Amino acid sequence: MTLDKPSFGFVLVFLLFSLLFLSNTYKLWFKTDTYYQDIYNSLTNEKTPYPFKNFFLKRLENRKRWEVEQKIFSLIGFLAVIGADILVIMAFMSGR
Repeated sequence: MTLDKPSFGFVLVFLLFSLLFLSNTYKLWFKTDTYYQDIYNSLTNEKTPYPFKNFFLKRLENRKRWEVEQKIFSLIGFLAVIGADILVIMAFMSGR
């Protein structure tokens, strides 16, 4: 492995994390009610210690604003993730 060419393992892990992001983006855009409720339930569960739990619960109070903010962020993130995936695959395929 060189700095010019990432290993296959790196590319695989990178693409799996991208898939996780894309899965959450899909849920946000096409299953918004379920996605919102899952996040709310997760944050209100006393057994899970989330840092800044109250901050995130406060953000969920205004659901319409939360949806707009999340969808704007997901569009930016989608473009960044797809661009990064393309760059990583191109670096792997360049085969020096």
